[in-house]
Amino acid sequence: MTTMAAPRRTAPYRVGDLVTGTSYVAPQNRGRESPELITGRVVQVGSGWDGIDADQAYVWVRLASGRERQALIRDIQKVTL
Repeated sequence: MTTMAAPRRTAPYRVGDLVTGTSYVAPQNRGRESPELITGRVVQVGSGWDGIDADQAYVWVRLASGRERQALIRDIQKVTL
């Protein structure tokens, strides 16, 4: 018998964390925008942490250019210096 992991109750990222990965583009926007490789600082932690919509849990990442991109937590990882 396998046990299922309990839903994550806290975000794995905090504001200020340096992360890298792929940005998220909503399906309705994919005709004019594509996911891209990103590296930047987490500036906002979105929804989905308490088991609700956990597969869509996201953060906003500020790039070196000053622009911000949304990223799903499953598509990014912390950068260790």
